[in-house]
Amino acid sequence: MQKATLRSLYKKKRQELSEAEQLKLQEDIYQQIFEFDFSQAQYIHVFLPIEKQKEINTYPIIDFLRNKNKTIIISKSNFSNHTLEHFVFDENTVLHINKYGIPEPVKAEEIDIKKIDIVFVPLLVSDKQNYRVGYGKGFYDRFLAACKATVKTIGLNFFSPIEKIEDSNEFDVPLNYIIHPKIK
Repeated sequence: MQKATLRSLYKKKRQELSEAEQLKLQEDIYQQIFEFDFSQAQYIHVFLPIEKQKEINTYPIIDFLRNKNKTIIISKSNFSNHTLEHFVFDENTVLHINKYGIPEPVKAEEIDIKKIDIVFVPLLVSDKQNYRVGYGKGFYDRFLAACKATVKTIGLNFFSPIEKIEDSNEFDVPLNYIIHPKIK
């Protein structure tokens, strides 16, 4: 299937998840993340969930990583050029919900993306080659392309990967890992 069709289909599928289903699927994802080896990473970028889009709640992941003394990095979206700016997210960071429902930092410490060791990436659906479909503006593809070559990328998804996204292109950045629920 093409990205536009997949985007529409998986947005709908995610909206159809009941709260109980979403919680169960998230718990499965958390358990997989909590078993991951983060010993070689210090700066970890985590997306903050857009609640109205029913994105995976990443706050338990953030708490887990903070307990391991990791530095959490979050983004602020620049919609004029479809880029992300990156900031340290600590216990004192104030968040503001922008007009798209995205939580973003206010007056936080900006960080060079070349410091980032791991990026948790939001997505609607992925394929077995670890390409992803997001919301279609290219924010994360631009961001990941600018990261250091050794950055590890981890996509988080409620759904199992499909066989193939038909219209992946040279600007799409495949992820290192896709974490999705193993339960049915």
